[in-house]
Amino acid sequence: MGNYRLAMLGLAGVLLGCAPPKSAPKPDQAAKPVTDEVSAATLALFQALPASMTAAGSPATAAEVDLGRRLFYETLLSGSHDVSCNSCHALNGYGVDGRRFSLGDRGQAGGRNAPSVYNAAGHVAQFWDGRAPTVEEQAKGPILNPGEMAMPNADAVVAHLRADPSYRRMFRAAFPGPADPVSYDNVGRAIGAFERGLVTPSRWDQFLAGDRNALTSEERIGLNTFVAVGCVGCHNGAYVGGKIYNKLGLARPWPDQSDQGRATVTHRAADAMVFKVASLRNVEKTGPYFHDGSTGDLNQAVRLMAHHQLARELSDRQIEAIVAYLKTMTGVLPVDYIAYPSRPN
Repeated sequence: MGNYRLAMLGLAGVLLGCAPPKSAPKPDQAAKPVTDEVSAATLALFQALPASMTAAGSPATAAEVDLGRRLFYETLLSGSHDVSCNSCHALNGYGVDGRRFSLGDRGQAGGRNAPSVYNAAGHVAQFWDGRAPTVEEQAKGPILNPGEMAMPNADAVVAHLRADPSYRRMFRAAFPGPADPVSYDNVGRAIGAFERGLVTPSRWDQFLAGDRNALTSEERIGLNTFVAVGCVGCHNGAYVGGKIYNKLGLARPWPDQSDQGRATVTHRAADAMVFKVASLRNVEKTGPYFHDGSTGDLNQAVRLMAHHQLARELSDRQIEAIVAYLKTMTGVLPVDYIAYPSRPN
């Protein structure tokens, strides 16, 4: 009970990190010496990754996952048959392509940085603006987006798939109920079923599970610094983010205001510059950062977040410590699960 009360008090304090302090301290001026001893209250702010991110009331079958895996790599789902989901969300590259803006069906650049698909099924919603509630709904968006995979309509997608006998068999195995299971909604369901298994546990999860040697002294100092300066106010839980929306430029305006974020979906003035808070899982490997891909340097990304979100100017030492901690969340890719599927006979 005592640890629980400490955790709640700690959470109440750090959640203030989502709002800027009344005055901006100079580098390290307000910082107390940070130790490598991690308290129970700090640990209570986080959880380990689940083994999978099962949809509520609808666990995926092996047949759905197998179909979804094949569809994730399928270039038939693009207008020119040369782009797949994996083109922008490379599974062997931590779910990103390393570009500021991904290239679509005819080589055109998109308008936002493509986030990683790893661990994304556990987020509050999908896309930077949250316009899709689940990975199943998200999967259907880019296929019909003229700037991405550029298929003309859902009927064209279904026609391509129905023309392939192996796909007809796979859809029948995955969705045995309907007389004709090859549908656009089932495309989304299958891809979503596959994506719900894209989980990347790391040393950070080992530490949360009780292995106190999983993190070095420097990394534990980084964790405590991360909490002390307020980053944990938005980046907490199992995904260290990904669960709430927040205004980008909460304390100091973000330099580029051309993308108004969630306001383009809700049409509410209060949602201007509001975006889904990014998960920090695998952040070492998933640059460039932010919706606009404006920096590829992780140290600079931390500096910018402190400046624009918390009105803090972190010292180089603080940033180095935080980045050391962030790198403990670089996970192990599920190599067998993401293996390129062989084409069925």
